[in-house]
Amino acid sequence: MNTLRTVCLPLIGAALLATSLSGCVVVPAQPVYQAAPAVVTVPPPEPQVEYVGVAPYPGYIWISGFWAWQFGRHVWVGGHWSAPRPGYRWVPHAWEREGGGWRLHEGHWAR
Repeated sequence: MNTLRTVCLPLIGAALLATSLSGCVVVPAQPVYQAAPAVVTVPPPEPQVEYVGVAPYPGYIWISGFWAWQFGRHVWVGGHWSAPRPGYRWVPHAWEREGGGWRLHEGHWAR
C-alpha cells in the first residue's frame, strides 16, 4: 500500500498533467482573406513596399505581400517568411487582366 502512494500516485499525477498540457498548442497568427470572386472590375493598386529584413532561419524564403479582394475592395496582405518545401518552388500571387476585369491567381507551391 505504501508503494502505491509513493510511486504510483505521483506517476499517475504526472501522466495526467502531461496529457492535459499536451493540448496546449500555440498556432502563429496567419493572414485572413477571402478568395476573390471570379473577376473584379477594380484593378489592384501597386504593391506596397515591404521591409523584408533577415530570414528567421537559414534557407527560409520571403513570400511577398499581395492585394486580396475583401468586402468589395482591395486589402493588402503583408508578406512573410516561410520554410521552403523540398522539391517545390513558390509561385507568387498575381492579378491578371481578364475580359473586362481582373482575376487573382493565388500564390502556391509548385513542382
